[in-house]
Amino acid sequence: QVQLVESGGGLVQPGGSLRLSCTASGTIFDINAMGWYRQAPGKQRELVAVIRSGGSTDYEESVKGRFTISRDGGKKTVYLQMSDLKSEDTAVYYCHSEAWARGSTSYMEYWGQGTQVTVSS
Repeated sequence: QVQLVESGGGLVQPGGSLRLSCTASGTIFDINAMGWYRQAPGKQRELVAVIRSGGSTDYEESVKGRFTISRDGGKKTVYLQMSDLKSEDTAVYYCHSEAWARGSTSYMEYWGQGTQVTVSS
């Protein structure tokens, strides 16, 4: 099993910045990718950003140039630096991982509990 613990959400004014963090714990053999999804009220959950084991990244179109995903050297902590935040960025942000861990014979998907990001004046 893999546990994902997020931190860093909160209330910020439009144009402001926040940094989200997510740390994976458990007996992890390998992490294929880690990323962030978000879900706004009444909308489907969508991919915001992902970083893969080789370091490649992808972003949802509306956050390109404003958000940056990165990870630590151990590859078990991922960050989402969010700048120039807009009201439409308001959502619950979920950490996501594809990992191979003890108790599994293949890579599985894991989710964090979610952290609220509210952009409002």
